[in-house]
Amino acid sequence: MARISGIDLPKNKRGVIGLTYIYGVGRSTASEILKNAGISEDKKVNEWNDDELAAIRGYISDNIKVEGELRSEVQLNIKRLMDIGCQRGIRHRLGLPLRGQRTKNNSRTRKGKRKTVANKKKASK
Repeated sequence: MARISGIDLPKNKRGVIGLTYIYGVGRSTASEILKNAGISEDKKVNEWNDDELAAIRGYISDNIKVEGELRSEVQLNIKRLMDIGCQRGIRHRLGLPLRGQRTKNNSRTRKGKRKTVANKKKASK
C-alpha cells in the first residue's frame, strides 16, 4: 500500500489520479511530481516499487506544501483577512459568500439551512 504524506493512495488507480487524493495536489501537480520522479503517468499505484515511492515522497516533501502545513497556512490567511477587517474577512466572519455572488435566492451551502422568519400578526380591532 502506498502511503504518502499520511494519506493511503488507492491501489488500482493510475499514478496521476492516485496522487490527487493528497490535499494540495491536483492533476497538473501530480503530473509534475511523476515527471520529476521519472515515473510513467499510466503506471498504477500498486505497480510502484519502493525506489519510486521514495522518489515521490522526497519530491513532495522538498518542493510542495501539502496536507497539514497547507491547511494551516490557508486558515492563517483567512484569519488574517478577518483580523484586518477587509471585505473578504467580514464575509468570512458572517458566513456569506465572498466573491460577489448573489445571496437573495442561492448560496445555501455557505449560509446553511434556512431559518424561517414568521410574519407579523395583524392587529385585531
